[in-house]
Amino acid sequence: MDPSNFRKFLRGADPVAIARGLLGAEIVTQIDGTETGGRITETEAYWAPDDRASHAYGHRRTPRTEPFYADAGTSYVYLCYGIHELFNVITGPRETPHAVLIRAVEPTRGLPAMLARRHMEILRPKLSAGPGVVTKALGISRAHNALDLLDPTGEVCLLPPNERVPEAEIAATPRIGIDGAGPDWAARPWRFYRRGTRFVSRLNAFS
Repeated sequence: MDPSNFRKFLRGADPVAIARGLLGAEIVTQIDGTETGGRITETEAYWAPDDRASHAYGHRRTPRTEPFYADAGTSYVYLCYGIHELFNVITGPRETPHAVLIRAVEPTRGLPAMLARRHMEILRPKLSAGPGVVTKALGISRAHNALDLLDPTGEVCLLPPNERVPEAEIAATPRIGIDGAGPDWAARPWRFYRRGTRFVSRLNAFS
């Protein structure tokens, strides 16, 4: 994908299509002088204001959810269960609260730093397979909320995929951990991962 068209792509009206299209994109962090990065292998789409699983359901607008209403390509980082910081990419036209949760990445840069952050000695999928460990491995925290991810000088930068992942290589399943949103929303197949990669949070969750 041409980087000059990336913002336009993220501004699209369909977060499900964008969640598929973000497979293969790269997240690069420059934190405290250390560069790390990972190629996205798993995503989930959130389609507010209708989506009961979204923090912006019903156009909820609070200091916490304000990034949802910013331009596409803004970061949304929040604390889950008081433990894990989760990283999302805001999509859709401005004032339209769509988002894509990044659930897993495959390391591309700065592997020693990523291992150190996760207190690991050798590369295993658990390094960065799961939304709570993606942020730990890449050094992302709530300090990186509401950033423009397309700013090449920023601490967290989102780079477009070098090429689109073929549809045959994309698996779609229901999203994970949202049963409280009700059976209709919980059943929608809006979680995507790239087949053949080890870096997937729950490979057989719905097989």
